[in-house]
Order: sequence, then structure tokens, then C-alpha cells
Amino acid sequence: MAEYKDENIITLNWYEHIRTRPGMYIGKTGDGSSHDDGIYVLLKEVMDNAIDEFMNGYGKTIDITIKEKRVTVRDYGRGIPLNKVVDCYSKMNTGRNFKGDFASIGMNGVGVKAVNALSTHLLVQSVRDGQMKRAEFSAGTITKEYPIEPTEEKNGTLASFLPDDTIFENYDWYTEYIENLLWNYVYLNRGLTINFNGKRFYSKNGLLDLLNKKVGDSKLYEPIYLKDENFEFTMVHTNRKYGEEYYTFVNSQYTEHGGTHQQAMREAIVKTCRDFFKKNFEPADVRNSIAANMSIKVKNPMFDSQTKTKLGSEHMEPGGQTIRNYVNDMIGRLLDNFLHKNPDVADVMLKKIQEAEKERTAIAALKKQSKEIQKKVSLNNSKLRDCRYHFNTNDPRGLETMIFITEGDSASGSITQSRDANTQAVFSLMGKPANIIKSKSAIYENKELSLLQAALNLEDGLDGLRYNNIIIATDADVDGMHIRLLLLAFFLQLFPDVVRAGHVYVLQTPLFRVRNKQKTHYCYSEQEKVGAIKKLGGKPEITRFKGLGEIDPKEFKNFIGKSIRLEPVVLDPGSNIDATIEYYMGKNTMERQNFIVENLREEIDNFSEES
Repeated sequence: MAEYKDENIITLNWYEHIRTRPGMYIGKTGDGSSHDDGIYVLLKEVMDNAIDEFMNGYGKTIDITIKEKRVTVRDYGRGIPLNKVVDCYSKMNTGRNFKGDFASIGMNGVGVKAVNALSTHLLVQSVRDGQMKRAEFSAGTITKEYPIEPTEEKNGTLASFLPDDTIFENYDWYTEYIENLLWNYVYLNRGLTINFNGKRFYSKNGLLDLLNKKVGDSKLYEPIYLKDENFEFTMVHTNRKYGEEYYTFVNSQYTEHGGTHQQAMREAIVKTCRDFFKKNFEPADVRNSIAANMSIKVKNPMFDSQTKTKLGSEHMEPGGQTIRNYVNDMIGRLLDNFLHKNPDVADVMLKKIQEAEKERTAIAALKKQSKEIQKKVSLNNSKLRDCRYHFNTNDPRGLETMIFITEGDSASGSITQSRDANTQAVFSLMGKPANIIKSKSAIYENKELSLLQAALNLEDGLDGLRYNNIIIATDADVDGMHIRLLLLAFFLQLFPDVVRAGHVYVLQTPLFRVRNKQKTHYCYSEQEKVGAIKKLGGKPEITRFKGLGEIDPKEFKNFIGKSIRLEPVVLDPGSNIDATIEYYMGKNTMERQNFIVENLREEIDNFSEES
């Protein structure tokens, strides 16, 4: 039994606590392959300070560079008061936003301190009226403080940091994730220019630009744009067959996981349409294939975590109007007025809602049958080996949760024996699932797909999603690739929101094991295999893995632990999902046959010991 004495009680200083429990401050400490990995939170924390300056009327440009994994952010605001530069980066709960101003993102005096503690090197520089103050840190500890000196540089703050690779193992920056973050900033802050590695980000029309970028040519009518003081809203129905797509913001903070304001927006859209058309439509019919954005300002907002991705506040300000009533009042008044003034748009909207209603009614019997199947197995889903924590609850490790979708009992057995049962679930497919493109009712007729949907809890949308990461884990052979495509078609056709929100990944597993008596290298490509052979020298043993089931569970643990390699499934903004899926997974057309013939490749291993 562990001892419990005076010496067992320890007190950590601020940076030791952040480094010991980084998840409390930045969420996941992943390798950057996921859009919500902690390295992007570090960038966002520094950016938020620069955005605060812009929102207060100072500095219209922000320059960002990433070179050799080092991030540098330079704004042209007022600059941190010179005698407080070190405090702002190294004393917890230090900042200027404790008065609850509307125009602020950073509130808790924590953000850049977390950046400092989780970086091997951080340089901060502030320029104010011809005077400059600089300081350098490593893992939260100050290593060099420079005296205030004269300068000809423009006012503003520069922060340059290198994330600690002992915390963010094998990390890399995904440009696409960073660009999405920067676009959101300029959409919410008209007149702001962000320069990132030579690329300019600027928005003239704010949320309207965001909506047009996301829906592309799929919109059924020109997007509705509504604006009032501290409130901005856009929406449009699309020709997509399923899904709802929302981007909501609080005080210019993108609330990726929604919250009270987003739920109120969804309710308000339904209520307004019901009142205007004087018919009690089902909420799912009104919101089917809709895309909408909303930005509001809340005083003293409360978020579910330091990462500020979900709003928990119930009121617009302490003791004031509820967020639900505010959003319902705004959308109800402005949208109703718009529809009365634009009957052509109202007619298109009504037709779309009626089409959704007709389709829902047509498959109602199949859905009922599917739910009966789910009920029968819900207590003992033989396909699912569940985990302890889940994403759709307030579990402390909800962000870490993932479900592996595997082919066959052999592969699922290896993962099940290797997994962390707290956060990793496994769902086993028996062979190839149905192609929902050829039979769109397959999800309700096919037992496996029905059970998969039940395991994910996606029937009522993203709010119920039980796992943050959905990982397709199939073999790297022809059959495995086919199953991967069938699963991608399943998600893209019926649950596109889960892909757009960045929850779907493909597991990368090693193709080769190269080893001698001293060392073992796992290689994910032919190039890595060649490099491993050269490193080991001589004639190492080379094993080609043909399937996940062939990998020993003891070895497999290395591939789904901290060093897990995931390939995110990312949609190009405005891409025509239906046309793409139909081309690759629909009827076997001559056009597709020609494409296959023209793109056939034969893999030849030309490696020799002399090369």
C-alpha cells in the first residue's frame, strides 16, 4: 500500500503544473494530424492577443511565419506595457481582460503562459513609442531578460515559440488547419489582414464570405444575411442530400463544438420557419442540408474548457437576457422579415423542406426497423468493444476518445488487446459493408451499418457523437482499400457533418518491420524501409505486414499509442460530395473504367544493398 505522509504532498509551480497536466490547458497533445491538437491551441492563444488589439482599434495587420516548426506572430497594436512584458508571459492570472469587456477573446490570463511552459524556446518582444523590451524563456523559465532600449520598429508585440517535442512527439504543422483558423479570424474581423508565409488572408463580406466558401455551388438560393448590433447571421439551404453545417462564434472565438448559442440558433431557425409557413414541420426536415453561421457578443462568457470550443453560458451578461431568448428574438424577427420581403427565396426554402419531409416519410418504416435492431443489441452490441469515457459527456478525457472500425475479428482482436480501454473503442465489421450509393436504404436494411450508426450515436446529429475520433483501420491491400472507400462513402453520403467537423481519420500502420538483434524499425513506406536498411547495415530481417491481424498485439500497442499516425479525411471547401461519390462508387461507367486503366500502376522494388 502506498505511503501517505507529509513528503507525499507536493506543490508545483505554474509552469510545472502546465507541463505535467497540459490537457487541462490545451486539450490534446497530439502530433498535429488532428485539427484540435494542442499545437494549434498554442498558435491560437498568441493570435487571440493580437486579435484583441485589432478589436480595440489598434493594428490592422498581423504577420505569421512558420519555419522549421518555429512560429512567429507579429502584430502592430499598442504593444504590451514594457514593464509588464515578463509578467504577462510568466505570471498566471495576469492580463487586462478581467473587466468582462465585450471586445475581448482572452479572459483568464492563462493562454500565453501555457504557450511559454510548453515551448523549448519562446521570445517575446514589445515595442511602444520608440522603446523596446525583450525576454526569452525555456519551458516557462526565464533565460534572458533584456533592458528597455530605443528602437525604430513600429509599435506592437512579437512572440516567437518552438513547441516542446518531448510533449508534442513527432509533431508537424498542417498548413490546411492553420489556414482554416486564419480565415475564421478575418471573417469575424472585417478590415483585418493576416499574412501567413507569404499568403494574404482578408475578407470584405465577413460571415457571408465564410458561407459562400463552405457551400460553393451547392446553394439553392442566394445566402440570407442578417445583421444587428453584436449579432451577425447567414444561412442557406443546399442541394446536398443530408447533414447540417454550422459555424458559430462568440466574441470572435470559433466555438467548434457549439454550445448554448448554437443550440438556440438551430431551434430559432425551426421555429421561425414553422411560424412563417404556418405548418408544424419536423425540425430535421427544416434543417436538412442547411448551412448557417452566427456570431454574437457575450459579456463574461463561460466556456467548457480553456480551449474555448464550446459555450456554456446561459445569459448574454450576468443577470441579463438568456442566450436562448436573445438568439430566438434576433433570428425570429430578422429572418421572418427577410422571408416576407423575399417570397422567391421563401418558395425555394419551402420546396426543400417538403422534399426532405417526403424522403423522411418514405424511409420511416425502414428507420423503425433499424431502431428495433439497435434496441435488441444495444445492451450487448457484439460488434462493439466500448471504452470507458465518451465525447458526448463531460468526461475528463472525452477529447481523447476514439473508435477503430476494423475488418474482421483478427484485426479487431489485435487492436482490442493493445488498446487503452479508457479512451479507445473497437467496432468490428464482418467483410465488406453495403454500398449505400447503389442502395440508399442500405443503412437501415443492413444490420452492420445499423449497428455502426448506433455505436456512433449519430442519428440525431453531431451533438450525440460518442467518440471524438472515428478511425478507419483496414488493411493496406485491395480489399482493405475497398472497405475504406465504402466506409468513406457511408460517412460522406449520410453523415457529412462528421467529416466536415474533422472527426474522421484513416489509421496508418507499418508496411514493413526491419530489424537486427539490436534495433527494430517500423516503416510506413518503401522509402522508410530503404532508410532503415541503410541505418542498420548488413542484412537485417525484413517482414512485410499483409494485414493488421498479422501484427502481434504487443507490437500493435506502439502504433495506436502516443506515436499513432493518423491521416485526416479533409473536404475541400465547396466540393461537390455527391458527384464525387457517384463517380467513384456509383454505377460502373465507361468514364470510370477509362480512369482506372489510365491510372494503373505497378509497384516494383528496385532496392538493393548497393543502392
